[in-house]
Amino acid sequence: MKVSDLRIIVDEREKKSGIPKLLDAIGIKTEIKTLMVGDYIVGPETIVERKSIQDLLSSIFDGRLFDQCNRLKEHFQFPILLMEGNVDEIDSITENPLIFYGALSTIAIDFKIPIIPTSSAIHTAKLLVSLCSKKESIKGPFLKKIKKSNDLHKQQLSVLCSLPGIGEKSAMRILEKFGSPIIALNSTSKDLAKIPGLGEIRAKKIKKMLEKKSKHKKLSNQKTLHD
Repeated sequence: MKVSDLRIIVDEREKKSGIPKLLDAIGIKTEIKTLMVGDYIVGPETIVERKSIQDLLSSIFDGRLFDQCNRLKEHFQFPILLMEGNVDEIDSITENPLIFYGALSTIAIDFKIPIIPTSSAIHTAKLLVSLCSKKESIKGPFLKKIKKSNDLHKQQLSVLCSLPGIGEKSAMRILEKFGSPIIALNSTSKDLAKIPGLGEIRAKKIKKMLEKKSKHKKLSNQKTLHD
């Protein structure tokens, strides 16, 4: 198949990354649309969520990541998480890299979503071309009608599941006891430790993570193109 025959649907928020221009330069046809989930539709059932290292870490801490994974799995058969950047930066962003790798393990094992790393925007563009050239992409890609998620309970669970050592069952127990994530996050480690299966050590780790100042702002000038 010729590159000029390929087509990728791109979320409009990705324009600032420069990747759509790189795809155009390669010869790929791109359509800029507002996507409810994901960033690049490269096949009828294949969608790619692109995250820089910095954005990936942010989405772990604010609870967006697992909610996004749920929605990707709900609407597409083959979702992919594309992780762009230098993983070595993790140590300078957070003092507890295990939270980052724990989240990646959850995505790969529990959600069964493959994680593909790329070092820069140009390599991301090349990977997208490769994914688009797969046999199934001949029939697509095409847009799906996706309604914005308004399941508050699921969103609350996603926020709590982003905490270190907290799975869905523990998150449900926390919600049952405190009623809302904000009340739970503002509670003491002693109160958290009373949750069945949580324990004092895990509760203290959660409070330490919540109260520790992040080094996240140090990489606010991270580049995505031609680094």
